[in-house]
Amino acid sequence: MSNEWPLWEVFIRGQHGLSHRHVGSLHAPDAEMAVNNARDVYTRRNEGVSIWVARAADITASAPGDKGPLFEPANSKIYRHPTFFDIPDEVGKM
Repeated sequence: MSNEWPLWEVFIRGQHGLSHRHVGSLHAPDAEMAVNNARDVYTRRNEGVSIWVARAADITASAPGDKGPLFEPANSKIYRHPTFFDIPDEVGKM
């Protein structure tokens, strides 16, 4: 059995951001300690408004080599691309 604490991935939402951004990783014994440590390490200048932590072992990601087979089917569905729709001038910028 390993005595090493699990690895946590840290995501911070900034003062002016709309989404969380991955900022780094840290080791902690549990989620509460991971949030507290993330606050101390990654938000020293009071720039964050929200912190997410996720155990690295619980994250599943696609492999870069799977890019073609994974994303190519979407290219055949042009109605999913924003260029397919006309936006009225009254709407303004979106």
